[in-house]
Amino acid sequence: MPSRVDYRYFVPITTRWMDNDVYGHVNNVVYYAYFDTIANRFLIEKGGLDIHAGPVIGLVVNSQCRYREAVAFPDQLDGGFRVNRVGSSSVEYGLGIFKAGQDRACASGTFTHVFVERETRKPAPITGRLREALLAACHN
Repeated sequence: MPSRVDYRYFVPITTRWMDNDVYGHVNNVVYYAYFDTIANRFLIEKGGLDIHAGPVIGLVVNSQCRYREAVAFPDQLDGGFRVNRVGSSSVEYGLGIFKAGQDRACASGTFTHVFVERETRKPAPITGRLREALLAACHN
């Protein structure tokens, strides 16, 4: 499992009571919501993506998650973000979920966006500020 040094950007995540399932830990589907939140915070804050009115949007075409250690409400978490690969219109992110103060990820995964024109849904090249932000977050 990756450690904090493997990521370039972090987002605090507050678990919620409703995140826990009947087994007393955060349900696996919630990790995907965390991943989505982490990636989109990066895209908005660093890449300048306008999710409401911009001409380009990102569509998820692939995702996966590996689990190492359970988390549960009221754990305080940090979501780690990096870029694994940037193509002309797609990007694969690497994401990690960390308990506050821990160096090793409790869960890690990938999430792939294809950027498309909002109206036509045709692939759109990643350019400008967004491309610069993604390249700056690349993991070597």
